[in-house]
Amino acid sequence: MLQPVKIAALAAVMFLAAALPVRAADTVTADDTARFLAGMAPSADSPLTALTREPSWQRHAKFFDNAFGQLEQRQLAKIRSWTEANLAAPRPTMFYMFSGPDFLYADAFYSKASTYVLSALEPVGSVPDLTRLAPGGVGAALHSVERSLGSILSFSFFITKQMKTDLQAGKLSGTLPILYVFLARSGKTIRDVSPIALDDKGAAYSASENPGPNATRGVRILFAGSDGAEKTLYYFSTDLSNSGVRVTGFLKFCATLAPGNSLLKSASYLLHSGNFTTVRDFILANSATIIQDDSGVPLAYYNRKQWRFFPFGRYLGPIGEFPGREQPAYAELFRRSQPIDFGIGYRWRTHESNLLLSVKLPSDGSGSADATPSAEPPPPPPRARRVPRPPRDVGEPQRGFRWFSR
Repeated sequence: MLQPVKIAALAAVMFLAAALPVRAADTVTADDTARFLAGMAPSADSPLTALTREPSWQRHAKFFDNAFGQLEQRQLAKIRSWTEANLAAPRPTMFYMFSGPDFLYADAFYSKASTYVLSALEPVGSVPDLTRLAPGGVGAALHSVERSLGSILSFSFFITKQMKTDLQAGKLSGTLPILYVFLARSGKTIRDVSPIALDDKGAAYSASENPGPNATRGVRILFAGSDGAEKTLYYFSTDLSNSGVRVTGFLKFCATLAPGNSLLKSASYLLHSGNFTTVRDFILANSATIIQDDSGVPLAYYNRKQWRFFPFGRYLGPIGEFPGREQPAYAELFRRSQPIDFGIGYRWRTHESNLLLSVKLPSDGSGSADATPSAEPPPPPPRARRVPRPPRDVGEPQRGFRWFSR
């Protein structure tokens, strides 16, 4: 016969077992949160489903359906077609320095990658449990997300100051809510989101561990596409200037995933500066292909014996906010460019954009490469003049970085 203590213990176990499914149903998952923020219906049993009946969310969903539908037609579908025609065998890893939370274009250009490494100055931030916001808080949060994405949905790049102001004004902060939106709108399913930190040797630690001084903070997101294959997205908040990377393990961590492919877009011409030589050298040494606009690596720093250049679009020089960044060698290269049917970078209009695909030749000199452009490359460009340091008064740069004066 069971003793009263044992009966009480058994009853408690049965009570907890019965309560577990209810608690599981009450859990707001990262994937449901991402879909909700993106204006997409969460799973039917999600606590967020009730919030989709609010007029603010329904208006938000219609706004994003229209905005992302136009972006898909105008930009993303065309970029994927361009990539399919010009990149035959992309590497598993892609590096996107100065990216901000721009997973959208990382996925469009390198959809076959299995590991994405994004980096910028913006902090990771956080996404709260949206069911616990005060009345009216959900509508305000959704509006701040819409405003922060205004420039990239229209022009293909972030206006950093605007994004920072809009997200800090509400309960959402940093890059994480934008990464959520872009993952959901790219058709991804988020499986896990974990804070991560790197020590100065590049070793990764969980949030509960101590990586020591000079830790690089970030987030690791495991997700899957329509085929169910699991992929990894890293975002790190880090200073990529020479003095910044010297004391952190970020590039050491990246080296463990190299070689990869790189994307450089609307990068504030920082790689033209003598203050970003370390990350510039890393990109050149650890990339099989580099897709960039003219704000990326200047032609003068490419070893012409190691790279083939395939220019697309038109080079009209930098916009007025970045004086002194003209590249005569770049202009010469683009005299024999192929057309593109989408806009990219600061000159975001379709017939004003430039895109350069640089393909590293194999070290054995065989001449084959991970690209299949439809036209022969132009002859190697003449060596460009030495480019001066960035001006100090050009205003707030895009794509996640401020000017450094160190």
